[in-house]
Amino acid sequence: MMVGLERQIQLFDRIYHRFPETKICGFYQMRIPYLMIRDPELINTILIKDFSHFVDHGIDIDESVNIMGRSLFLTNGQKWKIMRQKLSPGFTSVKLRGTYEQIQECTDQLLNYINENSKQKTGGIEVNKIIKNLTIDVIGTCAFGMKLNTINGENNVNFNKYVNKLLKPNGKLLFFQYLLGMLFPKVIKFLKIQTIDVDATNFFRSVFREVIDYRTEHNVDRNDIAQTLMKARNDLVRNNESTDGENYCELDIIANAMLFFAAGTETVAAIASYCLYELAINTDIQARLRAEITSSKIKQGGQIDINNAFLKDLHYAEMVINETLRKYSLFATLMRKATQNYDVPGESLTIEKGQKITIPLYSIHHDPKYYPNPDTFDPERFTEEEKSKRPNGTFLPFGDGPRHCIGKRLAELELKSIISKILLKFEILPCEKTEIPLTFKTERGMITSKNGVWLSFKTIEN
Repeated sequence: MMVGLERQIQLFDRIYHRFPETKICGFYQMRIPYLMIRDPELINTILIKDFSHFVDHGIDIDESVNIMGRSLFLTNGQKWKIMRQKLSPGFTSVKLRGTYEQIQECTDQLLNYINENSKQKTGGIEVNKIIKNLTIDVIGTCAFGMKLNTINGENNVNFNKYVNKLLKPNGKLLFFQYLLGMLFPKVIKFLKIQTIDVDATNFFRSVFREVIDYRTEHNVDRNDIAQTLMKARNDLVRNNESTDGENYCELDIIANAMLFFAAGTETVAAIASYCLYELAINTDIQARLRAEITSSKIKQGGQIDINNAFLKDLHYAEMVINETLRKYSLFATLMRKATQNYDVPGESLTIEKGQKITIPLYSIHHDPKYYPNPDTFDPERFTEEEKSKRPNGTFLPFGDGPRHCIGKRLAELELKSIISKILLKFEILPCEKTEIPLTFKTERGMITSKNGVWLSFKTIEN
């Protein structure tokens, strides 16, 4: 796996299936011992009921050499808890309702792009790339009040460049840093070896500073994520309101601004692309989904507006999206670390403080025990009846418990909007470049398609 000869999911899947009757099994990654939690009931207990024993993700990132170590995803303990409390208000349903108009505007630009380019590019369109441009625009406008117009290629060079540097660092350098970190973790800290691009850090720091200065000077108070970050900055950095003994600085806020850009672009783009791909090769599912979307639009007076419950009416769309999230698990595992000794319920086993555990997301999402014929794309798995048959802990695309993905609601809102508007205007078809099935990269990190997701679009005449 480390030299790129095997995908992460293949390694962890082998371990998962080697011990089919056990709740917990163990393995070493270099010198570090891990416990793999296989049992859904125990997974659910660890993530929710006994979360206080497993607060930390257990991904060791030195914040002095990687600014993302200060982000919500990688911070630990009380510092994570305080920052989560400060940032959560920016992702409530009420707050996100105000973003729909911006999402709709960006999606309309995407539709125009597809319409123009589908006429010119008879060989198809690589949809992951164009939807990633859309998601950059969405995060730019909804989170930071910036009109980037990335879809149309305007003012996007720097954002594309530095978002890519955050998400896709130099492969050889990343491998060297990972290997060194596994064998000699103190060396990276001692030598101050940077594990994230300095230019990208400086770029996002400059952008967020401009947003702060402009809003302060012009007394702008928008109901968005940037305002939530600014309030956290005011409370924790400027006024030092924290009572947890932690010292917060500007970099703690910048790191989370960077996290929202990185996490809010690549992941949504990937899932939307895989969903469109499955709709293209499963025309019956595409037709049924389009019928639901059309019916909901008529029911709501011909308007696509979150305030009139259009998106909430799309139950089959939720099933399709959930099945995409299941089949195309973006990450092989979910990580946790014991923050105190934990006696495993019903077992004569104590997980000691500091022990790292891994929850095999991909393997569980593809286990025939929970999902028969797991390689088949079947949204019917997510009817209320079918969901009630499966134990908790078997569907975790956003994690679960207090440390679930903070951007879950925004991601779901974007996905429904993108898919609904595309299906109302276009029939999605395979093209000559479409891979069936898709092949995937062997790199560490997020699971991505090797050759892109190529599709063609045929305008539907109303």
